[in-house]
Amino acid sequence: MLVVKIELHSAITGKIKEIGRMIIANTGGTADRGNYTAKVAKKERKFRNQRVWDYPLRVGEVKDYPRLSYNVWRLVSRALRSAFPEEK
Repeated sequence: MLVVKIELHSAITGKIKEIGRMIIANTGGTADRGNYTAKVAKKERKFRNQRVWDYPLRVGEVKDYPRLSYNVWRLVSRALRSAFPEEK
């Protein structure tokens, strides 16, 4: 399971606040090609992985991903596009 966190680092106060989270979970496939489910968190004061999994804001899927051919950022990009298909 991958957990993608978005943090805001304040240049003024130095505080760090998590403002977003997405979970990408392997749901099968082969050694070369994988299938994944992506779940995007609702806005929370404190993010917890189980809550993201049980009550996501958005859900997406990445099918037949060539897991050995690309770095992880392509998987994250495809997962985000799947969860937010209205974005171009």
